[in-house]
Amino acid sequence: MSDTQVNGAYLPGGTHRRTITGFSNPLVKFLRSLRDKKHRKREQRFLAEGLRLLTDARECGVLPEMLVMAIGRDPHPLLDALEAAVAAAGGEIVEMDVDILAKVTGKDNPQAVAGVFSEFDTRLANLDRAASPIWLVAQALRDPGNLGTMLRTGDAVGAGGLILLDDCADPFSVEAVRASMGAIFTQKIAIARWDEFHSWLRGGDGQLVAASLRDPTDYREAPYASPCFLMVGNESRGLPAEYEQACDLRVTIPMLGRADSLNAAVAGAVLAYEALAHLRQA
Repeated sequence: MSDTQVNGAYLPGGTHRRTITGFSNPLVKFLRSLRDKKHRKREQRFLAEGLRLLTDARECGVLPEMLVMAIGRDPHPLLDALEAAVAAAGGEIVEMDVDILAKVTGKDNPQAVAGVFSEFDTRLANLDRAASPIWLVAQALRDPGNLGTMLRTGDAVGAGGLILLDDCADPFSVEAVRASMGAIFTQKIAIARWDEFHSWLRGGDGQLVAASLRDPTDYREAPYASPCFLMVGNESRGLPAEYEQACDLRVTIPMLGRADSLNAAVAGAVLAYEALAHLRQA
C-alpha cells in the first residue's frame, strides 16, 4: 500500500481502505494537526465528527475526502450509507482503535466516526446576494460556539449564509463545526475585512442593518428591505462606531430585565426571525 503526500501531510493512496493500530502512524499526526488553525489553513482541510453531522453533509451533497471510523463501532444503516457513498466517490476509509480516534478528535469519548473535508471557498465574490432575502453578518465574533450557533440560525431562517468580518473565530474549527450542527454544509460562508465587504455590498442591492444602541429603531418597527444583511458585533465590544454609522438602519432589542444586552448569536437569531416576518408581509 502506498501513501501520497499533500502539502507535506501523508494521505492514504492505492487501495481506498486501511486500518491503523499505532499512535505513531503519520496519518494520525496529520489528522490531529487539523485541530490547529495554522495546519488547517496550510492543508485547506477541516475535521468534522459525528454520524449525524456527516450524514447532514452527505444529504447536502458534500462527502468527506477521508472517512475515519472506530474499530468495533456499533452498526448503523446511516453509517453504512455514508461508507458506501465515500467509497463510491473514491474517498479514503480509515479504521482505527477508539483510543487513537480519541487522540485525533481531542475528546475522551469520541463519536465513532469523523471525516476530513476540503475547506470551502470563502470569497465574497462567490455569494449571490439575490439567493436569499436575509444574510447574517458577524464582526470580530470570537467564540466558535457563537459562530456555529449563527450558522444554525441561518439555516433555520433560510438565510443565504454568514459573512465573517475582521478577526472572527475560524468557522472550520472543530468547535465551530460541531456547534453548527451540520449547518456549515447548508450555509455559504464568506470571510472578509470591513472595507472589502462594504465595497462589495454597495456594489449592488442590499440593506445593511446593525444591532446597535446608537439612535436605533425598535427592531419590531424597523423597515427591513430585501436583501437584508443583519450585522452583529463582537461579544464584549459590539460594533465599531464607524461600522454602525455606515449602516442603512440601526435597531435595538428592548431589555426588560437587568441584562443590558443579549448574547451576540441570540441577538442575531431574534433579529433574523423578526426581519423574516416583515419581509414575508411586504
